[in-house]
Amino acid sequence: MTIQDINNRFSEELQNLYDSSEIQAIFRYYIEIRLNIIDSFLFNDDKMDFEIKTFEEDLLQLKDGKPVQQIVGRAFFYDFFFRVNEYTLIPRPETEELIYLISEQYNKDQTLNVIDLGTGSGCIPITIKKILPQAAVSAIDISTEALAIAKQNAEELNAPINFIQQDLLEEFYLNQKFDIIISNPPYIRELEKAEMHENVLNHEPHLALFVSDEDPLIFYRRVAEIGLNHLTENGKIFCEINQYLGAETKKMFEKYYKKVILHQDISGNDRMLEVYN
Repeated sequence: MTIQDINNRFSEELQNLYDSSEIQAIFRYYIEIRLNIIDSFLFNDDKMDFEIKTFEEDLLQLKDGKPVQQIVGRAFFYDFFFRVNEYTLIPRPETEELIYLISEQYNKDQTLNVIDLGTGSGCIPITIKKILPQAAVSAIDISTEALAIAKQNAEELNAPINFIQQDLLEEFYLNQKFDIIISNPPYIRELEKAEMHENVLNHEPHLALFVSDEDPLIFYRRVAEIGLNHLTENGKIFCEINQYLGAETKKMFEKYYKKVILHQDISGNDRMLEVYN
């Protein structure tokens, strides 16, 4: 089987699920991770030492809508590959923008206490630890399975993180203050499901995605409350938010904090909040 053979099969089998540009993106990602080939266009005519059974099984999962990152077990985020599975969200480019926002305000020599609330695969705290190596970084998640993956990622990427299993909505027991509180909590309303691709709805953890239509800011309100007791005097909160609820989320934080800055992502959507007193 050549690279071109794989490409042709992807185009034939996935055309009813994705447009051509998405299929090519999936193909290139698959080849890079499965076969460790960076530039697939240089190898189109070469025979590959590749298990056909593995490819057919992978293709069946792709046709079922399973994200390619889950099939190969890796997702690229910032400058690193992270393990992911059905218990963790696949890191998004929008979340990279949250990391960039934070990195612009701090330098690698600063001694900081940082916590990530709702960590999933651990991509946020691990990346923060890599770019701010002097920081002491903690991370919380309710999911035992997600924390297992996050711990594995931290070990493989040599990023010491203090992981804690905790329900964000329950009493917060940490007797500590933080210079940076980060959160990318569940924020998609049930009513927004109709806009989402089936591969997300069927294969990514709903626990990490959705909130009720009646109280969509429940986690942000909790983050705000935690910050009141656990933020240092000059500390900041950074959140990724629902693009449709930027004004509402900003207004909620303004009940607790003096300064709330709404940041747009590269597409011009309300995507991040920076909060402090």
